[in-house]
Amino acid sequence: MKLLLFKPTIFTDERGLFLESFHKERYEKKGILAHFVQDNISHSKKNVIRGLHYQLPFAQGKLVYVSHGSAFDVVVDIRRGSPTFGKNFSFILDDMEHQQLYIPPGFAHGFCALSDEVDFVYKCTDYYHPETEKGILWNDPALKIQWPITHPLLSPKDNAFPLLKNIPLEDLPLFEDLQK
Repeated sequence: MKLLLFKPTIFTDERGLFLESFHKERYEKKGILAHFVQDNISHSKKNVIRGLHYQLPFAQGKLVYVSHGSAFDVVVDIRRGSPTFGKNFSFILDDMEHQQLYIPPGFAHGFCALSDEVDFVYKCTDYYHPETEKGILWNDPALKIQWPITHPLLSPKDNAFPLLKNIPLEDLPLFEDLQK
């Protein structure tokens, strides 16, 4: 499975807008056969970076979007054996375009709040298991992520994550296992 970026159909009039944030059949036609089990919302202030997070063994696929504000969204392929292992991909997600990003299991994920406030919505394929949460240091120089800020607000946990090269192999998902 690969990253997929969607722009939903938006209906606007003088009252505001309407859009479908999820439509199972439409996403299945695009190749997302995932079974979603949990929805999350995070609210962040400007210059907050959350991430780069992942879970193992309970790897989560995520359908993400910003319902309010603007965010610089980043995913890193951490699937051992993947042709794009260690590569990062970034997107601007905001409440104007309403783009949604599907992140398959096996990617670390994070974002930076660009606007004064950001509401970030996650639809996940596995439950959150805090005891299995792992991460990569947000500014790992080997990843070459072009973050839009240099002095973010971080949680102590996010600021203490290791560099990708220092993560034991058993703490990274296998590409082959996630292709089944």
